[in-house]
Amino acid sequence: MSGGSFVFTSTALRSLEHDKDMLERYKYKTRLAARHLGSYTLKKEAMDRAQWRSAIARRPAVCQDVVVHNALYTGDVEALKRFFPRGSTANLVIEPQGGEMRWVAREKGLWSLTYEQELTTPLHITAGRGFADCLSLLLQRDANVDLAPGGNTALHEACESCQAECAKLLLIYGANANAVSEDGLMPLHVCTSPESLECAKYLLQYGATVNGRTQDEDDTPLHVAARNGLQDHVELYLRHGAAVDKQNGEGLSPLNAACAHPQEARDLGRYLKVCQMLLDAGADVHTKDQDRHTPLHMACKNANPDVVDLLLAKGASVNDMDYGGEAPMHNILKAVSYKLSHHPERIVRALLNHGSIRVWPGALPVVLKHCSESPHTIEVLLNAYSHLKVTDTWVESVPEDAFKHKDFYESIFSLAMTPRSLQHLARCRLRKFLEGRVHRVVPKLGLPTFIKDYLLLECRGYVH
Repeated sequence: MSGGSFVFTSTALRSLEHDKDMLERYKYKTRLAARHLGSYTLKKEAMDRAQWRSAIARRPAVCQDVVVHNALYTGDVEALKRFFPRGSTANLVIEPQGGEMRWVAREKGLWSLTYEQELTTPLHITAGRGFADCLSLLLQRDANVDLAPGGNTALHEACESCQAECAKLLLIYGANANAVSEDGLMPLHVCTSPESLECAKYLLQYGATVNGRTQDEDDTPLHVAARNGLQDHVELYLRHGAAVDKQNGEGLSPLNAACAHPQEARDLGRYLKVCQMLLDAGADVHTKDQDRHTPLHMACKNANPDVVDLLLAKGASVNDMDYGGEAPMHNILKAVSYKLSHHPERIVRALLNHGSIRVWPGALPVVLKHCSESPHTIEVLLNAYSHLKVTDTWVESVPEDAFKHKDFYESIFSLAMTPRSLQHLARCRLRKFLEGRVHRVVPKLGLPTFIKDYLLLECRGYVH
């Protein structure tokens, strides 16, 4: 037998047959897998082509037809039915004619004066104007509900214009309640007026994030509502779990934002209610912004006496200093001349009764000059001093226009030759003894109203 051969036993033959069967099975599985792979590849290519065709089909066309524009801007639903019959699509971008002129670079070194166009869509136009019937028709004609060629979605437009029915329609058709505009705002952030309350309710109902932040200022919807004095919005957001002490990019909490916003006399009551709700929800009265301004600093700057009283009742510190070294008293004294209708003397009195620092006596002529139109403020302030060194500088500091309050200012100037009254000195002594507690102790002493008011620096129309 050759040295390179071996005996074929029955066991060896069975092993060879087994290997042959395994090879046949492997070849069969390979052919089967190849057929499945080919079928999957063909299906995937078909699906990709279908998605590509769908994307092409949904790509909005640009419409410059003035007749269509007119129908949209006037809410002519019958005309829109003719322009967009059943089976057609309303997925359009509107390029309006006209607008403001601006210089545009067409080629290198070549500029031309052309109209600045702001692209929009039929949904934006109808939603922003409250044409709910037209909007419904367009949505039924497959208009892209989240298209934003100009930076805002149609939902932003509806909410900004306080069109609640249109906002609801858009949300029903799948509009993104948290869509972010080109300016970094969600729809809740553009609900800035009392009339937008229903829009805010629909947004929250359809999944809007109550603590969503703006991209630039890092504001929440609660910041926006508080800043605009919207008590119903504040109540709504708090009920939906809004974070009451979130600070924005400038360090402002919603309470700080409410106190910091400029307020006309007619708005003071609204801001008081907003601050009350925020404090009842647990807002921190001591929160400071990046410049170390507290809500009390800001309420004094805007001269809202009721909010000042509220903050003081909640434990606000009257002598906290900001980065400029100024206390709340500085802020109100700087605001007196243009906040006369806000009764700034009430704030000065409240601060002094809670232990506020006083103005350095040498700076009193400056205060006279800038606060002369509010004799009550001057009276309250001067009655916090036991002694005054009245000089000719004081007389020269009072503008001529202020001499319509002649009797009051003469009572001050007369102190150049007359000491303060014994009654006033007794008041100052008692107030010094009760330093920082005057507002709490005096009302509990059971004194006659006249004496109690006198101790609390109520105005009498003269200084003695």
